[in-house]
Amino acid sequence: MDNGLYGSVYNPDVLSCIANLSNDEVFTSPDIANKMLDLLPQELFENPDTTFLDPACKSGVFLREIAKRLIVGLEKQIPDLDKRVKHIFTKQLFGIAITELTSLLSRRSVYCSKYPNSEFSLVKFNNPEGNIRFKKLRHTWQGNKCKYCGATKSEYDRPATLESHAYQFIHLFKIEDILGNTVSDNMKFDVIISNPPYQLSDGGNSKSAKPIYQLFVEQAKKLQPRYITMIIPSRWFVGGKGLDKFREDMLNDHRISKLVDYENFKDVFPGVDLAGGACYFLWDRDRSSEEKECEVTNFGIAGSMSRPLNEFSTFIRQNMAIDIVKRVRKNCGTTTFLNERVSARKPFGLDTTYQPKDTGIPCYFIQRIGKKFADPTDVIDKGYNNKWKFLAPMAPIAGQTDFSSAVGFYSDRNTIIAEPGEVSTESFIVLGAFDSEEETRNFKSYIFTKTVRFLLLQAVISQHVSKENFCFIPDLGTYDREYTDEYLRDLWNITDPKECEYIDSRIRDIE
Repeated sequence: MDNGLYGSVYNPDVLSCIANLSNDEVFTSPDIANKMLDLLPQELFENPDTTFLDPACKSGVFLREIAKRLIVGLEKQIPDLDKRVKHIFTKQLFGIAITELTSLLSRRSVYCSKYPNSEFSLVKFNNPEGNIRFKKLRHTWQGNKCKYCGATKSEYDRPATLESHAYQFIHLFKIEDILGNTVSDNMKFDVIISNPPYQLSDGGNSKSAKPIYQLFVEQAKKLQPRYITMIIPSRWFVGGKGLDKFREDMLNDHRISKLVDYENFKDVFPGVDLAGGACYFLWDRDRSSEEKECEVTNFGIAGSMSRPLNEFSTFIRQNMAIDIVKRVRKNCGTTTFLNERVSARKPFGLDTTYQPKDTGIPCYFIQRIGKKFADPTDVIDKGYNNKWKFLAPMAPIAGQTDFSSAVGFYSDRNTIIAEPGEVSTESFIVLGAFDSEEETRNFKSYIFTKTVRFLLLQAVISQHVSKENFCFIPDLGTYDREYTDEYLRDLWNITDPKECEYIDSRIRDIE
């Protein structure tokens, strides 16, 4: 066997093609796998004792690319190529596949054979799985939820012939239970690297799903490897469904030393369209607690910035936006922000399924229905009913998944100035409620400025906008004039032409 044969068998173009396929469990390209491996100290690949685990194998690309680096890095320690390859595959590389199919694919990619105990395998094992294991599990139900991953019983209590999506890594707590006698008891891996499954359907309306990738990160931390690097959706930056505690833990974890963020998911996974983008990070177990800053890199923008991840309760992903947000907070003259003024969902107690009535209180429904009526006995007065109100949709940028391009948010087409006595379903939230129409219109002009919408963008990572996303926008208290970008930028000392140009490039003009 020689390096030429190894290189020709492991053709990265094949896995690049697979990585471009659209799938709920997204395949990683060799290019991204190697960028993640570049985050690690490269001396790891020169040590014959370094161990690597991919706990969510799909194509086997991580293990394969690691093998390539080890074959070069261990040449001096193990000069004989056959012995070197055998050592790498049997002592250093381990994987847990997410399905039976991906176990076969991963073994074919790593060992050149679906069954590594066959004569065609690069290294012959005494079992048909090698060090890439898969075992079909059942969920463990507590009521209607799996106690390990939170899967919904109504969705995933399936016949044995169907895939259960009960992923081994997050359903068992002892790694030797999964990898068996291929590892010693309480074995500590040096590196855990993966692209875990992202979500599970939760049986909600439409395509409702709950995130699951955070469970893989949390489980990896429990194993206390020297390093963790995983590529996951960036939606955890702002928390939300099942992610608030995870966000808090990640932002306050000083062991995260590097973070690379892609605002457009297609820049990292070309065949998949997922709102909010993706990121990968490096977690360093032995990093000093005195090191508070993380090296943050924005894809497509030269240079990186070292900054604390927990500087704000919501992570600001763009390095160029940090100084602008800080300057606004310094010069705005208030400690109150619009997240305290904006209503919660269902501002009048009416959900999206509420049916229009023939008579009653004037009520705004979704655009295709317009203004109809609600039964007065169904309406809850939360202090908005008798005021002028500026209503805005809960999903103002529905359909936009690429946050690297300009974002619009609000316009005359999707916002409403509602009179006293008018209400809405939860398709809208109340951005502001006032005693006069004039102040409401002034408030609208404030929201419509690019500067304010830019501040909103710093806390938005999906099509949905809620009160929490207004945390960087100052509440001026009273709105006694028509607001323009020129006025606000002078007020908040945003005078650098490059910063103004940057703000303008991130936000669409009002139609």
